[in-house]
Amino acid sequence: MSGAVRKLAELDNGDVRRAYKRWAPVYDATFGKFVEAGVKQATARANHFEGRLLEVGVGTGLALPHYKRALKVTGVDLSPDMLKRAHERIAKGRVHNVEALHEMDATKLAFEDGSFDIAVAMYVMTVVPEPAKVMQELARVTKPGGTVLIVNHFSVEKGLRGAVEKKLAGFADVLGWRPEFPVETLFGDPRLKLIDKRPVRPFGFFTLLEFERLG
Repeated sequence: MSGAVRKLAELDNGDVRRAYKRWAPVYDATFGKFVEAGVKQATARANHFEGRLLEVGVGTGLALPHYKRALKVTGVDLSPDMLKRAHERIAKGRVHNVEALHEMDATKLAFEDGSFDIAVAMYVMTVVPEPAKVMQELARVTKPGGTVLIVNHFSVEKGLRGAVEKKLAGFADVLGWRPEFPVETLFGDPRLKLIDKRPVRPFGFFTLLEFERLG
């Protein structure tokens, strides 16, 4: 990395709740289709592990049917409107291994240290007001030797895409997410060691990061 990380556009929890109140009724049929490949890729990786799994930003529960039954899943989300859809998904009988769903701020997770073997956050980090604090919380609640999986869009500096992301950055509060978001934003916690970084199929617009929780 060269130079300082660009200051992120400011968001607050109210921006996020308002944005996802609008999105909740149509999320699965619109954005849900766009992120489906990343959801399948991340859950396939999570299914290589055993134990308790925390999904931060569980949203409408798109990922829940893809986790293997042996994993015991807890989901949290800031948006009650999105969580309502997740509860409806479970009620339809498509999911059988969810221990709990909670409305919760990802910067203040109400779990003991080392509560989970795996923590997953998909399409979340550009949404939360303080992504570095979320990474700290993921490190805290994941057991040493455990795994943290992140799927997210990361911005680029140059080219047409970089110019568009910079232009859209001023509308982050309306969008409810940050178009301009450098990957280095997530690399500050010494308890988390990046062990893999790969593009998400099919277009590579999103990236899957895998961290090991150091002891």
